[in-house]
Parts: sequence; structure tokens; C-alpha cells
Amino acid sequence: MKIEVVKVTQQQKSVLCNLMELYQYDLSEIEAKDVDASGLFGYRYLDYYWTEPERHSFLVKVDEKLAGFVLVNQHIYLHQDNHAMSIAEFFILRRYRSQGIGEQVATQIFDQFPGSWEVRQTAFNLGAQAFWSKVINQYTNGAFDEVFLNDDRWHGPIKTFDNSEKLLT
Repeated sequence: MKIEVVKVTQQQKSVLCNLMELYQYDLSEIEAKDVDASGLFGYRYLDYYWTEPERHSFLVKVDEKLAGFVLVNQHIYLHQDNHAMSIAEFFILRRYRSQGIGEQVATQIFDQFPGSWEVRQTAFNLGAQAFWSKVINQYTNGAFDEVFLNDDRWHGPIKTFDNSEKLLT
């Protein structure tokens, strides 16, 4: 199985937008989201991934077929480091789940951006919490922290770690 994580080009923006709809649909039962009058969920931050240099969008491909996406940015809540990274959105199509693909994709993303990381999960998304606990524990050999934030900014666990040293060895 060939797994690729490739930067989204401006020409592929509509592909990412389409995948984002599937992602939002998956989350709608957890986060009680509704579609708009056009029948779409939308994603208000999508355009910023082509105008703000601290935002990065990636498509996930498995054997040349679209399998998901990852959005990375520097929108953080806990770190004082202005260069800390965050997984903004992470989506693997259901067909490709539970095969180790998500773990490989997360590792590739973390390895691309050495430094401090925050990975947030909403309080009600228990599947995401289990996934990220497993992935980050394996990636860091248990060297991560977790804080449960409950304020107007976020409601749920935030896992933090630094992979600078890991990538130097």
C-alpha cells in the first residue's frame, strides 16, 4: 500500500472542498452541525490556506486514490511559542480507516514540522480522542502532555509535545 501526503495546490482547492463536506458530514452527528440553505456545511477558513503562510493543506492518497486530507496551522491555545503547530483538521475516508493509514499520515505530518505541537479533540469526539492518544503516545514514546481545556476557546483535551529532539537523532 503506497501512502502519500501531498501539498494541495490552488487547482486542487475544489477537491479539498469536496472532501471537507464528507468530513463535516461525519462530524455532524457529534457536533450537531447543520447544512446551509444550499445543502452544504462549508468551511469558513478554507481560503486562508492559500493566503496565510502559516497554514498548510495536504491531500492523503492511498495507491494513487484520494483517501483524506490534513490541515495544519499555528492556531494554538496552550503554547507561548508563536511557531508551534496544530492539526486543524484530519480526515481519512471510512474505507481507509483502521488500516494504520491515519497513523502513518500523522507521523509524516509531524515529521515535516519539527517543534512544538498541539493536537485538539472536541470533548464529544471519543473516537478522535482514542486515535490521537494512541498515535501521539507511539510517536513520542509517551513523552506528551494532555490538558482538558474548558473555556470559550475550546472544550476538550489538547495533547502537546515537542518533536525537535526526535527528528535530530
